[in-house]
Amino acid sequence: MATIEIDRDVATKPSTSRNLDLKLEVVVIPVSDVDRAKAFYTRLGWRLDADFASSSEWRVIQFTPPGSACSVIFGRNVTAAAPGSVRGLYLIVSDLEAARQDLLDRGIAVSEPFHGAGDVHAGPDEPYLFGSVRVSGADPERGSYSSFASFSDPDGNGWLFQEVTTRLPGRITADGTTFASQSDLAAALRRASVAHGEHETRIGGHDENWADWYADYIVREQAGLPLPS
Repeated sequence: MATIEIDRDVATKPSTSRNLDLKLEVVVIPVSDVDRAKAFYTRLGWRLDADFASSSEWRVIQFTPPGSACSVIFGRNVTAAAPGSVRGLYLIVSDLEAARQDLLDRGIAVSEPFHGAGDVHAGPDEPYLFGSVRVSGADPERGSYSSFASFSDPDGNGWLFQEVTTRLPGRITADGTTFASQSDLAAALRRASVAHGEHETRIGGHDENWADWYADYIVREQAGLPLPS
């Protein structure tokens, strides 16, 4: 049997060339009823980018979630996958409860918040990032990456909200601090406000340089760097 040797130093070396960006921009999901799926994703409030058809045999529809650089495509004769067979589509949010409430206000069924069971990963629940055990309620520590809620489209394609408030180091490129939406920026300002209140308590008075402190906190939080004290 032939074997393939892999230079692990080369295989794991990150690209430093901006000419080699690989941007995931489209995920294809399989559906059985195109019009029903279109109505569902319209109800979610996602932006309709395209609805093209050249005949009764081919149709492609594209939606983009608010603030996302990646879109979803479905239609007729665009994938061989079985309708409803896609699971583990993650929508990253800065406020899990607000994201859930938005779906509920739109009449979309969504699970209660849940989190993982620590080092226990095998269980009876539908698998997700932390295994197949879903503990009821948001993460008690409200740790970034640790709280979830799930919902499905009419065919059963599975989506999850994941609350991310602070990125791990190296997860943000050093091109500047950006926010995908007004709500993400507002959430960052609220977190900075709470942290700054604790800072003023520690220094025993009003911080006249609060604007600089806020800016430093927000930039560091997004880049996954140690936060100011």
